[in-house]
Amino acid sequence: MPVFESTEKMYEVLGGLFTGLMNDEEVFEKALKANITILFNISEPNGQIWLDPKSQGVICGKADLKPDVTMELSGDTCHHFWLKNISLPVAIAKRKVKTKGPLPKVLKLLPLLKPAHEAYPEIAKANNLPL
Repeated sequence: MPVFESTEKMYEVLGGLFTGLMNDEEVFEKALKANITILFNISEPNGQIWLDPKSQGVICGKADLKPDVTMELSGDTCHHFWLKNISLPVAIAKRKVKTKGPLPKVLKLLPLLKPAHEAYPEIAKANNLPL
């Protein structure tokens, strides 16, 4: 059974995590300077989460935007990434994450994700997700 019981729950948890990340002034400024729109196409459950600091921040669901980078992965892979059980380079190498677009740009953003990695275990716990 997938970690997220529904798309709505996934949006609540991951959308909230990303919104918190974009509300961090330092992270937001660096994301804005990176000038990148990322689309997460997530399966199990199916959904889309957009990170677009240039205009709208975080969008859960379909949007009329053009992504610079698309990442395809499962909800479970998202969950394990934020718990630091799997690194992005390893997930890509094992094809748990499929990417389209300039991956070096995404990899430069990884250090900015530290606040999200720190916050996610508590978010997961508060939402009764396995740790």
